[in-house]
Amino acid sequence: MENELLIAALFYGTACLALVLYLLKQLGKQRKKLDALATLVKDSQKQRDTLKKELDELRKGTIGVGRRVIDLEKKLKQNEARIDEAAQEEPQSRLYTRAMKMVALGADVQEIVQECELPRAEAELLIRLHGKSA
Repeated sequence: MENELLIAALFYGTACLALVLYLLKQLGKQRKKLDALATLVKDSQKQRDTLKKELDELRKGTIGVGRRVIDLEKKLKQNEARIDEAAQEEPQSRLYTRAMKMVALGADVQEIVQECELPRAEAELLIRLHGKSA
């Protein structure tokens, strides 16, 4: 009976040792997986921080562009107002501007008189001033 008890204890001890070795091996695998996950987490955090910085830079750039657009819109409105004022102040000057363009395109006196409603003498003068002959 002692032999049987000794064999059973030896078997039990061997089984426990095998189980401990198996568990240690599994623990090693789990540690490797845990290390890999920790590395992934660190990489993800670095990437998140980089993306956060880039997003902040984009926000700042967008704000700057927005301000510039607002400034340009203000200047555009001011220029439009100036153009409107100039057009209202000198409606006759538009006729002369149009007449000068027509002279540059080679229009004759009669065309200028009809299109711009200028007196013939003024149309002839415009043609002479710009180097064209009547």
